[in-house]
Amino acid sequence: MELIIMVLVPFPLGFFVRNRMAAYLAYVGVHSFFFSFQNTELVREWVGGDTAAFPKDPNALPWSYGLVNIIIYAAGLGLVTLGYTVRARRRRKTVLVTS
Repeated sequence: MELIIMVLVPFPLGFFVRNRMAAYLAYVGVHSFFFSFQNTELVREWVGGDTAAFPKDPNALPWSYGLVNIIIYAAGLGLVTLGYTVRARRRRKTVLVTS
């Protein structure tokens, strides 16, 4: 679910929101909601006996899960930046053509 949101949401946010900081904050808000929802679902499955996301030992840290989520989060922030950059370049070309 978090990966689907990372593909669909950040680029349009960066492209359509004029203020880059507002686009970042909007992405952080959307991501945090879906991350919390996904994490809750994975914990429910873990309590039921599924060890696909988290290790069986509750004292072990799930480093791989954390690393994958950091990469997804960073890629989403990068896509917000890319959307903002593409919009700025398109706007610059439009200004140059009309001048």
